[in-house]
This record gives sequence, structure tokens and C-alpha cells, in this order.
Amino acid sequence: MNMDVAPRLGWWQQIWRLTAAAALGLLAWVTTGVAVSKGPAGDVGSWFFIGDPLVAGACLTALLWRRRFPLAVALTVSVASTTSALATGAALVALGSISTRRRPVEIGVVVLAYVTATQFAVQLYPVETPPGSFWFQLVSPALTAGIAVAMGMAVGARRVEVRSLRERAESAEREQSARAAQARALERNRIAREMHDVLAHRISLVAMQAGVLDHRRDLKAEENRVLVRGIAEGSHLALEELRDVLGVLRADPGLPEPPQPSLDGVPDLVADARASGLDVTLAGTVTGTPPDLVGRTGYRVVQEGLTNAAKHAPDAGIRITLEGAAGDSLRVSVRNSPSTTTAAKPPASGFGLLGLGERVDLAGGELRHHPTPDDGYLLTAQLPWPSPTHEKRA
Repeated sequence: MNMDVAPRLGWWQQIWRLTAAAALGLLAWVTTGVAVSKGPAGDVGSWFFIGDPLVAGACLTALLWRRRFPLAVALTVSVASTTSALATGAALVALGSISTRRRPVEIGVVVLAYVTATQFAVQLYPVETPPGSFWFQLVSPALTAGIAVAMGMAVGARRVEVRSLRERAESAEREQSARAAQARALERNRIAREMHDVLAHRISLVAMQAGVLDHRRDLKAEENRVLVRGIAEGSHLALEELRDVLGVLRADPGLPEPPQPSLDGVPDLVADARASGLDVTLAGTVTGTPPDLVGRTGYRVVQEGLTNAAKHAPDAGIRITLEGAAGDSLRVSVRNSPSTTTAAKPPASGFGLLGLGERVDLAGGELRHHPTPDDGYLLTAQLPWPSPTHEKRA
């Protein structure tokens, strides 16, 4: 926004300003008429009743364009008003208007033109003056112009302050809206990750078991019952976990969230995968209990690795390795051998590893995943595990 451009005025604002200018001019016009009638001439003449009002009317009309052509209007009105006592108010308004711009050069030019023009116009209405009145004739218009300039600069400073406050309020409102939008986006991402982590693993296991039922015609009745029971239990657990997530969304923000998974839940995760038919091996040694963020992220890495293996290599052998200790790091590895089946795979969302990468980044770790030379797949994560002494200092 250009700080030098004054805001446009409405009709009512224009009218009351012109009315005030006309009232000031009328007071000066009457005072001048009385002084001239008591002076040496004794008669105000025809100019006082005809020319003076016409010049004043032209000056008041020119004020309507003072914001579009501020310098030209201020110069014209200031100079022309010296030939019309009734235009005195218009001159003061023009001086005040140009002063609201707070440009010293413009103000100096207009004031100099106004004071100079008054020295040539003093003979228009001769009045009785005491000796040494030259200084009075010079100082009086300068003082009047100075008062108008001071009022105009005060108004201009107030406008700049109000405009600055308005812009700061608008900027704060925009920043607040941006922060709210960012918070909503972050919350949507968090919800999406939670939904994926909760449902993708269960649904992948259910889909794998359903695929076995569909493609294996040599299963015994007991094996069929085990698979059907696994599908039913997996579906039930998926619905319960989905209900838990939706309950968090609907709950009072002040209520605590349900417990989050930790690294201690990995054996149960492996047991569920084995019960669903996956060939999973858990190895490694973790000394101590990692911080909540590190343990939760490690759990999610294992969960995502099992989910992807169930989707893309349900008949492959899966080896999970957990290693780490306080003061070092937590290393998580999920490796699956190549798949030998050509069964149809469930559609991939494409956001599992992306969301997992964000989780690992937030924990300050590093995530890697790539195919292995034997056509298997390897998912690894390394998460910082500070020592308890470092945590207390931090």
C-alpha cells in the first residue's frame, strides 16, 4: 500500500470540509469588509461583492480535486485566495491538505507562494495600518500558514499511524489464518499416518489370509477354519482400532489420548504376524528401555515392514533385527526374502513409507529401504538414543 496516497473521501466528508472552509472564509470576508469600510477608502467597492465571491467559489470547487492533484490545487488555491477574503478558508484547507503528505519541499513551495502572493494583494482592500506594519503584513500570513501546516502534518501523522495499525492487524490476521491452516494440515497428516499405521497392517494380514483361501485348493478343513478365524479376528481388531482412532478425533481436546505403542509391543506384533501365516523371525538385543518417541518410531518401522511384506511377499521369510543401547542408537531392520508366488496383491497406498520417513525424521533418525540383490527387500532405520545423563541436561 502506498503510504502517500490519501484515502478517498465520501460525499459527507467532502461537504463538511467545504462547509468549514466556507465558514472560515465568511468570517474573514465580513471582518475585511468592516475594516475596509472604516479605512481610508470608506467603501469596499464592487469587487468585494462580485469578484471576491466568484474567486472564493472557484477555490472551493478546486478543493474537490485536491487529493488527485494535491500540489497543483494547493498552489492555485493558495495564490488565488490572496485576491479574495472569502477564499481564506479554502486556502487554509488547501495548506492543511498538502501538509498531510508530510513532504517538506512541497509544503515549503506552497507556503512561500502563499506568503509572497499576500504581499502583492495587500492593496486590494486598503485598511488603516500603523507605521511599521510591513512586518505585521509579512508575519501574519506566515503564522496563519504555519498553523494550517502544523494541523495538516498532525492529521497526516495520525493517518499514517492508523494505516500502520490497520496493516499490522491485517498482517496478524493473515499470519493467524496461515498458522491455523498449517495446524489443520499437520493434524490431517497426523490423522492420515495414524489411520495408515492402524489399519494397513491389519488389513494386509486379512488380505493375505483371504488370498491363501482363494488360491490354495489343497488346504485341509482345519487349516481353512484357522484362516477363516484369523480373517474374522483380524477384521474385528481392525474395526476396534479404527473406532479408537475415530474416538480420539471426536473426543474432547482436553482428554488424554490413548496409550501409544512402544518397542515392548514388537513381540506381540510378531506373534500376530505369525498367527496370520507369515514366517517371521525376531532377533537382536536391546539393552534398556528407549525414550517414548524412539520406541514408538521403532515399533512403527517394524509394523510398516511387516505390512509391506504381507502385501508384496506373503510367502517370504521375514527377519526382524532390533539392536541398540542408551548413549548409542536404536537400529531396526526388517528384511524379507524374495517372493515365489504370483498371487494378486492388494493395491498400495503409496503413503506408508512416506509417512514412516516423516516419523523417523521427526525422531532425528535416518530411514533407508531398497531391494536386495536376491530380489528381496530391506527396510532399515537408525534412531538416536541419548544417554539418560544427556536427557537430563537437555
